[in-house]
Amino acid sequence: MRLLHTMLRVGDLDRSIAFYTDILGMKLLRRDDYPDGKFTLAFVGYTDERDGTVLELTHNWDTPSYDLGSGFGHLAVEVEDAYAACDKIKAQGGKVVREAGPMKHGTTVIAFVEDPDGYKIEFIQKKK
Repeated sequence: MRLLHTMLRVGDLDRSIAFYTDILGMKLLRRDDYPDGKFTLAFVGYTDERDGTVLELTHNWDTPSYDLGSGFGHLAVEVEDAYAACDKIKAQGGKVVREAGPMKHGTTVIAFVEDPDGYKIEFIQKKK
């Protein structure tokens, strides 16, 4: 068994694809429209689906936004340098909600950014 993908419901698919590809550097792996169901699925990731876990962005055509609820936590992405990653996000108009720095009660350097729908993405700096 292996983890295939995590699905996020998004209100504006093009805006979300732009965030994950242009700002976070993922690739758009595939995009499929389902007119009978009035939804589109887009898969983005750093590797091909057969090689790693990816994100499924689900856009229901008649739903412009979602209540994120209190159960979902965040996605985690390993970065070489969390400080530089935050600077890049801000320079590209992205939202940093927790600046890079050591985590509470530990030494791992982390940061949090937010995608256009409000989902949190944690940057975890690669240990040297």
